[in-house]
Amino acid sequence: SAEQLELVEAYSKEQCLWRGDHQPEFTDSIKVDLSKITPALAGPKRPQDMIALSSVPKTFAKSFPQPRKSKTPLSNGAVVICAITSCTNTSNPNVMISAGLLAKKAVTKGLKTKAWVRTSLAPGSQVVSSYLKKSGLQAALDKLGFHNVGHGCTTCIGNSGALADEISQAIAADDLAVCSVLSGNRNFEGRINQDVRANFLASPPLVVAYALTGRIDIDLTSEPLGTDTQGNPVYLRDIWPSKAEVAEVISTCIHPQMFAERYADVFLGPSAWQKIQTTSAELYDWQADSTYIRKPPFFALPSKPALTIKQARLLLKLGDSITTDHISPAGAIKSDSPAGNYLRGCGVPVSEFNSYGARRGNHEVMIRGTFANIRIKNLLLDNVEGGYTRHMPTGEQMTVYDAAMRYQAEQTPLLIVAGKNYGSGSSRDWAAKGPLLLGVKAVVCESIERIHRSNLIGMGVLPLEDPTGELVTCKGDELFSLHVDALVPQSEVACTITAADNSTKTVMLRNRIDTDNELAYFMQGGILPYVAQGMQSES
Repeated sequence: SAEQLELVEAYSKEQCLWRGDHQPEFTDSIKVDLSKITPALAGPKRPQDMIALSSVPKTFAKSFPQPRKSKTPLSNGAVVICAITSCTNTSNPNVMISAGLLAKKAVTKGLKTKAWVRTSLAPGSQVVSSYLKKSGLQAALDKLGFHNVGHGCTTCIGNSGALADEISQAIAADDLAVCSVLSGNRNFEGRINQDVRANFLASPPLVVAYALTGRIDIDLTSEPLGTDTQGNPVYLRDIWPSKAEVAEVISTCIHPQMFAERYADVFLGPSAWQKIQTTSAELYDWQADSTYIRKPPFFALPSKPALTIKQARLLLKLGDSITTDHISPAGAIKSDSPAGNYLRGCGVPVSEFNSYGARRGNHEVMIRGTFANIRIKNLLLDNVEGGYTRHMPTGEQMTVYDAAMRYQAEQTPLLIVAGKNYGSGSSRDWAAKGPLLLGVKAVVCESIERIHRSNLIGMGVLPLEDPTGELVTCKGDELFSLHVDALVPQSEVACTITAADNSTKTVMLRNRIDTDNELAYFMQGGILPYVAQGMQSES
């Protein structure tokens, strides 16, 4: 209508989006061939690794080349978790309704979810639950096992729950590479489930499709998902919903009143939340016996960093592409881990351990889970996965936490050495807090991700770059001393390396404190003491 055109023009001009006769100047132009865009997944270890749907079997076989032990369901490539999660469906009803329609068509043809697949649906919005129920699509999802388990973070932060005992035992017995398929946006190693090695990100309807196959090493573009009640093969194209079908459900089952009703009392919370006893005190009353929230120790640490670090040891030597998920605690807490031992010592039964994410307010749990990822590979050890290192003075292998505590008792400063692209990923704050509390004074890597670099500075941990990779070639039994006369942004730092035979060499490193503001934070011991100092000055 003329009125709508007038509104769009006025709005666009107000927002400086009106092109008119002016030809904008672009710094870059990107040509996209729409005919070459194909359905895709991401995985098996990083969200940025996109795979064409038809190439998924080949990619899996290349990443996990172990030969299948049999054609039984639980061989390499079995999909044991399929989860539609909250990360990517809250504001996109097209994909959620597509998943429901695909489920409905699958049920009609007699397809079923494979018995070994753990399924779940966790909408990020309660409105999703409303329109799935109103459209009748939730009933079809329920029949395939995609019951609504809640509204919030689930599988992609490790809250998938444990696999059935017989499934977990079979995986361990044959060292199988099994998979998860989820509609989240995080699939880093060790994050989803400790039994699962390969994790793939997919759209909600593809999650349902893989639950029907129970395998990842199948080409969904050409191989059948299964057979119908008449024994005929059923292909993905047979049950994939059309745009018209999705649009019809959206037009009849989603309306603004749903949002108004669901969120009218959003700040009151559910009845269970309202029953929690609270006080009107301005300061939190720390409970000494709480295993969830403890008074953090950051303000009790030394307020000034030591610019010269003498006779430091390596806590870990790591390779390339170490993510913050390798560093930061995530997922379930193992019963025999340092964090599990701590909780048992506090009288917490294993059934109530919960996850690292749920206990992130307890630094005692979190520092015990730092660098405890089950897939991390510390190059100070041979062919060992998980959160272990070597206490170099004795040569003893132990958990990273136990070694760090021993080094602290010996008053030995610690370094982390790593290769390229250190610190990418999404688990941010504890990836910097954890190393600080373990006694790490500096991280030396060939290159570092920008946000993690900034977060280390914010916790008073010095990020250093070693473009030549000299330190990664060290054996690990050396002593390291950093000499800083006057720290300025991106200045060089001399690192003297003393080998076991007392020979020495000096390597020049570049400090990655990039700005004057970051330098100010670091010189106060991090951003927390910096802010506290500012508050004291104002008062």
